[in-house]
Amino acid sequence: MGNKATRLDKQTLQFVRILPGPIEKIWNYLADGKKRGEWFASGPLPAHVGEPFELRFKHSELSPNQAPPPEKYIEMDKNGHTSTNTLLAFEPPHRLAFTFGPDSEVEFLLKQEGDPNNNKVRLTLTHSKIPSDDFARDVTGGWHSHLDILQYRAEGRTPPAFWDVWRQAQILYQPG
Repeated sequence: MGNKATRLDKQTLQFVRILPGPIEKIWNYLADGKKRGEWFASGPLPAHVGEPFELRFKHSELSPNQAPPPEKYIEMDKNGHTSTNTLLAFEPPHRLAFTFGPDSEVEFLLKQEGDPNNNKVRLTLTHSKIPSDDFARDVTGGWHSHLDILQYRAEGRTPPAFWDVWRQAQILYQPG
């Protein structure tokens, strides 16, 4: 559980992960709705920048391993959750950006890391326009958990239960 988020300013968080390539494989985990659903949220992207799309979250389906959700997420985990977003950028295989709900924005950047023969990809996730400290606390542990699951998937390993990963991430981001 390394790779903690960096708070760039009051409204911006950033995560950096080094993942096994090639870059097209990691791009598919971002852009393909089914592959994205293996680590984050499913749903197809729209055909054009500026168009809306839905992300469907079902955290208990991110791993065959299971753990009970926290009390405040029991109903969401049982029924799933859908958010409506807008595609802001689609530049394969390097940049994907979209609104995250009504108020904030998420950008993924992919870049070959080091020697192209070593097949490593730098993923930089920047979540900006964060509306409040409470929202920042919620999304920091969430993104950290989802990126941990992506790391497992990209390495060809079965991830632990999402809610176990989430509980560990929450400890990393406790105030104080």
